[in-house]
Amino acid sequence: MTTIQPTLGVCYYPEHWPQEMWTDDARRMVETGITHVRIAEFAWSRMEPARDQFDFEWLDEAIETLGQAGLKITMCTPTATPPKWLVDEMPDMVALDGEGHPRGFGSRRHYCFSHLGYRRECARITEILAKRYGGNPHVVAWQTDNEYGCHDTTISYSNAARDGFRNWLAQKYQSPDALNRAWGNIFWSMEVSDFSQIELPNLTVTEANPAHRLDFRRYTSDQVVAFNKNQTDILRKYTKGRDIVHNFMGRYLDFDHHDVSQDLDVASWDSYPLGFLEQFGKDNPWKAHYLRAGDPDFQAFHHDLYRGCKSRWWVMEQQPGPVNWAPWNPAPYEGMVRLWSHEAFAHGAEIVSYFRWRQPPFAQEQFHTALNRPDNSPDIALSEAAQVAHELAGLPQATTEQAKVALIFDYPSIWATEIQPQGADYDGFNRIFEVYRLLRILGLSIDVIPPSASLEGYKVIIAPHLIFISEDFVTRAKASGASLLFGPRSGSRTLDHQIPPNLPPGNLQNLLNVKVLRAESLRPRSMITLDHHRDKMQLWFEHLETGDTVEIIRTTNDDRPAITRTGKATYLAGWPFSETLKRTIQAILKYEGIETVSTGSDLRIRDRGNLRTIVNYGPKPRDASGLISEGDEILVGSREIGIAGVTIVRRNTV
Repeated sequence: MTTIQPTLGVCYYPEHWPQEMWTDDARRMVETGITHVRIAEFAWSRMEPARDQFDFEWLDEAIETLGQAGLKITMCTPTATPPKWLVDEMPDMVALDGEGHPRGFGSRRHYCFSHLGYRRECARITEILAKRYGGNPHVVAWQTDNEYGCHDTTISYSNAARDGFRNWLAQKYQSPDALNRAWGNIFWSMEVSDFSQIELPNLTVTEANPAHRLDFRRYTSDQVVAFNKNQTDILRKYTKGRDIVHNFMGRYLDFDHHDVSQDLDVASWDSYPLGFLEQFGKDNPWKAHYLRAGDPDFQAFHHDLYRGCKSRWWVMEQQPGPVNWAPWNPAPYEGMVRLWSHEAFAHGAEIVSYFRWRQPPFAQEQFHTALNRPDNSPDIALSEAAQVAHELAGLPQATTEQAKVALIFDYPSIWATEIQPQGADYDGFNRIFEVYRLLRILGLSIDVIPPSASLEGYKVIIAPHLIFISEDFVTRAKASGASLLFGPRSGSRTLDHQIPPNLPPGNLQNLLNVKVLRAESLRPRSMITLDHHRDKMQLWFEHLETGDTVEIIRTTNDDRPAITRTGKATYLAGWPFSETLKRTIQAILKYEGIETVSTGSDLRIRDRGNLRTIVNYGPKPRDASGLISEGDEILVGSREIGIAGVTIVRRNTV
């Protein structure tokens, strides 16, 4: 249970602008209602233009100018953009792609996480900055690097990665024989007699061993953890009392964010709803409908995902207008930046920070709008930010409480189906997100948590895509007393990426009393019809053997088990169509006495304590009367919610 007073921030690049502008920028930020400023994440070449030749006078002055205006500063380590002189000193520090091509200098993130020499350079510049600014009263937080893995830069096939992977495997398996057994290397004569014989799983004639690939993904994720910890250890030593944060991204799955977050005080992420809609949205009609609003559930999902990584979380970069990096970059509705901000606060954000203060007239982000235009005139989002600040000041503090429903999110399980999808359109992230969307349409607040998290206190726990299931998880899930729902492919692989000796669902068999004899993937638009012809399954179907204690809830029209229940645990033998899935989930929620409401296609709600935030993602006004109870006090907005509208009510909980 967390109570915070939310506030606004902005990303600022003093090195991009004449120094005579800084004082006026700071004054206008404060007038807007902004309290926090993030700086310096890309400024290594300005800090250290040549080896051991430092220039910090400009940064000293910028920090003092912003701080004297009353702004609190998040200082960044500049390691996402190593300068050219450093790359020239050790050219092998850059990552290599799957084809062996260098990811070279000329933009950003041109380094390999595994390169120990670069890691030492990161420690050096981090320590210099931490010693200089760690006790500065204006610096209240530190951001490590920037957007780990952005531009597909997590996975590297460099010599540094190869050597590090070999050492990682030696530590894990201790002997080549143990590795051969775990990977099943007798297959295709892949056995090795020494760890030095292990190559990286790229440039193979056909599919590389899935266990080899999975271990490489685990190793790569561990390198991000180690890279981040290399900096956080130094920052903890010299920046006592300051928060340490990193800014994650949307639908980025190449490393385990839960593991990285263990070394942070605050998890944050960069929210770009319109860019994400273009990248990850459903079909063209969907994208057209939400063209200027973004997917109504994508941002909320990531708010809850990163809140599940760390109870304290921020939005470090909030889209303020058209961006520059998506295939198409429309402008949001007027009011949409305000809506995105309030929605983040409804999910428990401490800070929403806009990217950026002023649009640059040069380099790669010229088309990326900001709170101000390149000529320094206010853009639309500036007034929306000021409105949010004013509205926040009038709202009571609210408490983020544990939800009644938990949704399990496991990165390794997603890696497993990226490695072996078996069905070309079977996507682990999408399976989890689809369940999240259905729960949100039903008006529920949801906790998105890893399988290692505490399961106590939840009434319903849903694991749509959990390939790897430990005995400990099964024990804790059963002890929770919650109703449990497992999707297909649950427990289908051991940690070594082998089929369990007792067949899937492996460790779940004692809980579910079912056994998967065969699994099939279905072509697009093909389906399996259930006993009630309105219900269908798609994408995937499993042929089950069921025990005597199993209650068969639904069968196929040829009498095969499709949905089973044992005690309070339900299993889906295939992936249901949306309405079938919705009815299944509603039945479980009703059994647990969890009330739902229908938000419709465009309205969404989020409860935080006794505050309910209602937002409209649709292209026309909506009546929210059905979401506001008698006795509720409307604090912001009205029952009629306009386009990009926000209504906040204090609920009558008596």
